Amino acid sequence: MRIRDIAVRLCKRESSPMGDGEMRDGRKSELEFLVITMETDEGLKASTFGFAGRGARMAGEVAASTLKPFFVGRDPLYREQHWHEYRMADRWWNHVPFYSYGPFDVGCWLLSALAAGQPLYKYLGAARESVPVYASSLLMKRPEDYARQALDVKERGWAAYKLHPPGDFAFDLEACRLCREAVGPDFALMSDPVAAYDFETALRMGRALERLGFLWFEEPLYDDSHHGLRELARTLDMPICGAEVIPGHPYSVAECISTRVFDIVRADVSWSGGVTGVMKTAHLAEAFGVRCEVHTAIYHPLELVNLHCCAAIRNSDYFELLEPVSHYNWGLKGEIRIEEGKAYPPEAPGLGMELDWDLIDNCTFSIL
Repeated sequence: MRIRDIAVRLCKRESSPMGDGEMRDGRKSELEFLVITMETDEGLKASTFGFAGRGARMAGEVAASTLKPFFVGRDPLYREQHWHEYRMADRWWNHVPFYSYGPFDVGCWLLSALAAGQPLYKYLGAARESVPVYASSLLMKRPEDYARQALDVKERGWAAYKLHPPGDFAFDLEACRLCREAVGPDFALMSDPVAAYDFETALRMGRALERLGFLWFEEPLYDDSHHGLRELARTLDMPICGAEVIPGHPYSVAECISTRVFDIVRADVSWSGGVTGVMKTAHLAEAFGVRCEVHTAIYHPLELVNLHCCAAIRNSDYFELLEPVSHYNWGLKGEIRIEEGKAYPPEAPGLGMELDWDLIDNCTFSIL
């Protein structure tokens, strides 16, 4: 089996469902994305979304000029060979963004699972048939908005809630306090300020979160602030979680685990090198007795691939979805199945669910 052709679609939602949807710098995300479609000489076809940040044009041109010619003509079953050969090719000249490889690796896995007639999670080697799901907030305007959302998530029956607070100590602490007050002492809460603090502020916040009974403290400093993160992990009893934006999974993560930079590590199919990168990172962490919590891939067609990976990993407790779910619940013909606080990967071969091609066609502004 050989990959005969690859189409790289550049896409943008003209009517974004993001609502306020502002990033910390005050700009809005326009939800630009790629759709990568691989076809084989045996008539199999698989498509997946690709992360594009704020620019599908840039991300698409990198994908079409660098990754597409690398994969055309290759056998998708030789995923390990492709991984190592592209790693060397990228070191010698390409130096592409860390999210570029992921969708091409995902495509190879989906084609392989289709050829085997298996849903991806069973093709990987299933560990379970469902995964507890937690909601992860966007930035919100008032501390009480987080508390209201946390209570709604709990009443929905989901397993946990994670705040993305804006990075102001007093605001963030009040939001966390109100969330704990709203959901009671036993519901799992996490905080992810996305690298907003310096060390002293992170230490004060971490001690406060410990008193509030939070489950973990995620990326309080930049993921590459290894000295500060190591000191936080050493000083606090609450686990420090991170590594989602460190390039070079799993190799860079190995050093972070062995030198105790993080207590819990992150990986996802978008930013960590696709399915191959996620599974390598998860198995690495498992060998050290460390959890690998799979990070949101934002768009639900990619979240579904994440879910397949979660169902094939023993050392991951949760499946993450951004909240409000309605902002990102598009791109699939159906919805990810969630019942009684657990997400279920579909049983059909490959991804197990069709993409919404009417929506994709309406969002496509170029094909490379």
